[in-house]
Amino acid sequence: MQTIRIVFHIGILFVFYYTGVWIQEALQLMIPGSIIGMLLLLVCFSLNLVKPVWIEQGTSLLLSHMPLLFLPVTAGVIAHTQLFTGKGLWLVVIAYLSTLLVLVTSGWTVQLLLRRRNHHE
Repeated sequence: MQTIRIVFHIGILFVFYYTGVWIQEALQLMIPGSIIGMLLLLVCFSLNLVKPVWIEQGTSLLLSHMPLLFLPVTAGVIAHTQLFTGKGLWLVVIAYLSTLLVLVTSGWTVQLLLRRRNHHE
């Protein structure tokens, strides 16, 4: 039963992902479909159309395996370090700054949502 629930949770995430990809391709947007899908999921959370409990176990499983998903990228960077010499060094700076921006923005967003949630309770 637990496995079926996790597969269902991940299936809901895939629905949002593929909906985002479809929107991106249909409208020829520059934003990746995965981002559009996550924004759709956020809107559904905000409108209380989807409850976090509906995807909780599936997302926990995916997040617990996240480092494994980044191994190919890390191996590729190590294998092609020559790409980061000269102007390629800017890629490292951009990656660092964009990661920092995402962390700060995510933290502020979570704090804002928690304040709203605690205020409404």
